[in-house]
Amino acid sequence: MNTTAIHPNPKRHVTLEDAIQRPAPGLNAPASIQFSPDGKLVTYLFAAEGGLTQTLYAFDTENGQTRLLATPPDANMQEGQLSPEEELLRERMRQVSLGITQYIWNDKQNRILVPFQGSLYLLDQPDTPLRLLFDCAGTPALDPQFSPDGNRVSFVQDAEIYVIPVEGGQAQQITHGARGTGKTHGLAEYIAQEEMGRMCGYWWSKDSNWIAFTEVDETHIPVYRIVHQGKDTPGEIAQEDHRYPFAGAANAIVRLAVIPARGGEPVWMQIDSREYEYLARVQWLPNGSLAAQLENRLQDTLELVQFNPQTGVQSRLLKEISPVWINLHNMFHPLKKINEKDQAGFLWASERSGFRHLYLYDMTGKLIRQVTAGDWMVDELCGVDEETGMVYFTATKADVREKHFYQASLLNPETKQISAERGMHQIVLNNAKTLYVDTFASLSQPVTVNLHSLKDGSLLQNLFTNQDPRLAELDLPQPEFVTLHNRKGILLHGAIYYPPASYGKGPFPTIVSVYGGPHAQRVIDHWSLTASMQDQYLASQGFLVFRLDNQGSARRGLAFEGVIKHRMGITEVEDQVDGVGYLVQRGLADPKRVGVYGWSYGGYMSLMCLMQAPHVFRAAVAGAPVTNYDGYDTHYTERYMSTPQLNPQGYELGSAQHYVANLKGNLLIIHGLIDENVHFRHTARLINALIAADKPYELLLLPDSRHLTRKPQDIRYMFKRNAEHFIKYLCGE
Repeated sequence: MNTTAIHPNPKRHVTLEDAIQRPAPGLNAPASIQFSPDGKLVTYLFAAEGGLTQTLYAFDTENGQTRLLATPPDANMQEGQLSPEEELLRERMRQVSLGITQYIWNDKQNRILVPFQGSLYLLDQPDTPLRLLFDCAGTPALDPQFSPDGNRVSFVQDAEIYVIPVEGGQAQQITHGARGTGKTHGLAEYIAQEEMGRMCGYWWSKDSNWIAFTEVDETHIPVYRIVHQGKDTPGEIAQEDHRYPFAGAANAIVRLAVIPARGGEPVWMQIDSREYEYLARVQWLPNGSLAAQLENRLQDTLELVQFNPQTGVQSRLLKEISPVWINLHNMFHPLKKINEKDQAGFLWASERSGFRHLYLYDMTGKLIRQVTAGDWMVDELCGVDEETGMVYFTATKADVREKHFYQASLLNPETKQISAERGMHQIVLNNAKTLYVDTFASLSQPVTVNLHSLKDGSLLQNLFTNQDPRLAELDLPQPEFVTLHNRKGILLHGAIYYPPASYGKGPFPTIVSVYGGPHAQRVIDHWSLTASMQDQYLASQGFLVFRLDNQGSARRGLAFEGVIKHRMGITEVEDQVDGVGYLVQRGLADPKRVGVYGWSYGGYMSLMCLMQAPHVFRAAVAGAPVTNYDGYDTHYTERYMSTPQLNPQGYELGSAQHYVANLKGNLLIIHGLIDENVHFRHTARLINALIAADKPYELLLLPDSRHLTRKPQDIRYMFKRNAEHFIKYLCGE
């Protein structure tokens, strides 16, 4: 008898083919999780076969069974089959999934609305077949919504709002005058979608009798044309014309009106667009008035106002003024009852203390009390139980690298943590505030979904545990969390990916994987950090890979974030240099073999690191970089930099072109030619500066790619060239 022990094959290192697969191992999980209005079902989208094509499922909270509710009407849908409008909307939403990508429950009835390829389908009950409600006939129905009573469905088609009965029939056009003029009714403008997080341009009143909508006029903004140069034949060459609001130039003119839901004359709300250029949020209140958040051009002032929808007359509820800038949020929550006197009011989030916290107001705008407080921030308001006075939210209180679920009371300042497992938690509550679904993950835990009791937080049912076979096959070592102090003594968080043991103990050729921009945090206790396949692939090739959240990044409070005000691209580079110094001091990084790569703001940071710190960085890969912020959009850029007219020195020092003469290292630039967010013009302007300074560079163009690279062959080629660049310049003789 052979008694030799049989050992399982060791896990293999990540290959290039592994690195390009979407989604990454352990990240294919239920998405768009919702409770049915009666709380009996938990519905979600999931690609059960792997890949990107999602279908609609339901978990029954009463019998514990999961069932399929709907499959895509066209199971063979691929990238490139959508209308230009839908394609651009996917870019704004950073959406990569296919199949069913959205569904909407109606709160009054058990109907589900399913948009697909511009047409609209209904599930009249959860277990009935999909029924075609509206055939778009080539012109997509955008932003579909139920009326609150569930009897009608609205949408925007060809710049106007339509309403159709749920039984079917002829759709009625209820707005007029925009089509053919260059204006739109009911659609959010580009910067509302891209920068404000407002994807919607119209809103139903609670009684289903009225619709508030935006009119967007961009006709005064010059056209920016993008030509699709990668087509095979001249007859296929297409072009796109965008009204892009460049920093310091004109914005869209946005007006707000209310119209009867069955059509009629609009009443225009009174907004001084000279004082407040941005319509940030719109919401109907329980008393039938209309609320809006108005923001000034420089984004240091925001007013929460309410309108009389019959007259358009405005009154102020509150005004926020920030010494740094206003970070928009979705935590304005009207309350029918805030005390034993049945007084109405609302919850509001503010960073006036330096950290985002919740505050309670009455409906006159009088502050009642601060609900949460401390040197931590509230991430998201998950719900309010007005009967018990409990407020539910996620926050950074336990650890800034984690997100936990908490409850607090409207009546006292006590805060209690509900979630137990370490990591990042995403919470969905049912309407009755008795159950919640927790989607969580950590460095060591792939995405898991559980159903809990809200009463005591107890686990009722595991809804999803990741069974991705790649988890058993691939060696995906957890990155090591580290902390360090920069040159000014400020604590920074980092993460290190080590090469396999066969490469020795170091010092190693090192690559800094950077984003570095505001409103982002990359060093988090989440499986996506472990399953960052490009970082893991580079580590498998013998590199030490390092991430650092420099000053300016998110979830650390306004003081940490606001250091970059009016001077982007300076402090961030200093922090990254200090991060490399930390690695060198530990004997991990070879100081003569350090590179940097990133995308978007990370591409910008790669350029700035290479050119501002040539003594530290020898090679860089800059993907889709902003090279001069006068070429980026108003709302994002001016929040941090003011306008080019008011801050010319900041724009000059924040431009990559300003530092071209310092370039000594080896630069590879990657850019999609049809990127409508960070235009290829950024790279073209940098190339002109490189030529003028007689500096060498390498260029990789992706002719059919926008800002988000989608084609598998493009992703593979890009990852391959990225690795080859660092192998050549950091590992060669």
